[in-house]
Amino acid sequence: MDNTLYDYSPLPARPKLTWPNGARVAFYIGLNIEHYQVDKPSTSIFGGTAALVPDPLNYGWRDYAVRVGIWRMIEALDRFNMRASVLLNADCCARYPQIIEAGKKRNWCWLAHGKNNSIFQAGMSAEDERKYLQDVVETITKATGQTIKGWLGPALTETFETPRLLKELGLSYVLDWCADDQPFPLKVPGMISVPYSIELNDVTMFVAKSLTGENFYQMVVDQFDQLYNEGATTGRVMALCLHPFIIIQPFRQKYLDRALDYIARHDDVWLTTSDEIAAHYEKSVAR
Repeated sequence: MDNTLYDYSPLPARPKLTWPNGARVAFYIGLNIEHYQVDKPSTSIFGGTAALVPDPLNYGWRDYAVRVGIWRMIEALDRFNMRASVLLNADCCARYPQIIEAGKKRNWCWLAHGKNNSIFQAGMSAEDERKYLQDVVETITKATGQTIKGWLGPALTETFETPRLLKELGLSYVLDWCADDQPFPLKVPGMISVPYSIELNDVTMFVAKSLTGENFYQMVVDQFDQLYNEGATTGRVMALCLHPFIIIQPFRQKYLDRALDYIARHDDVWLTTSDEIAAHYEKSVAR
């Protein structure tokens, strides 16, 4: 079957996209804050034990994120005065309230990222998914005090009904469709896609490809330079997608700092959030 969620739109045929203050690139940090169930397999650094219950090796590696990694990440973002766009599992709200409070103090942007990263809604009926999504959105809204506008599915998963159901709940954009360097409208009225990256993503870079910290830094710089050059013609979005149990391991810390410093030192860059990108696009282009 063909994709009916959005139309084909060649970038050169679009009107010029202008960011605030004439910025070439809108840059945001997609910070994944997640909870994992101990009896289900998930993202793993060593496949040999991934199917075991329990799996201390891989579960402990993931759990480093909320115990240690997130606090190192907060220090890094504070150094560069960058706000996070948090892809938040609803289960984190009750289990890790200290993280929620730290993010609220920094005016982070909060997006719904499912109940936890062990449950995908693929295969749910529309009614079951509606109840699931409503619970997720209401839980995150109550904990953060913020109206939730954006969605990233656990492992970027959706059903064919997900965008429509999210719109019914008041959301206005998704990150799951990594198909563009600009936001674009979906065929669900009032819903858009905001760029996210499956390549400039520490899971892909370090777990799938076993790249080094130097590789990470160079890829971030190369991605930014290309988008910055192209942004002289029409605005681009750059998402840097991070997990505190991967990029923020002690031996990788300095490479993240170097990458953020490189971007922050450029003029004509909008250091922003995915919410603000979506709102600007909806106001200036989509309507």
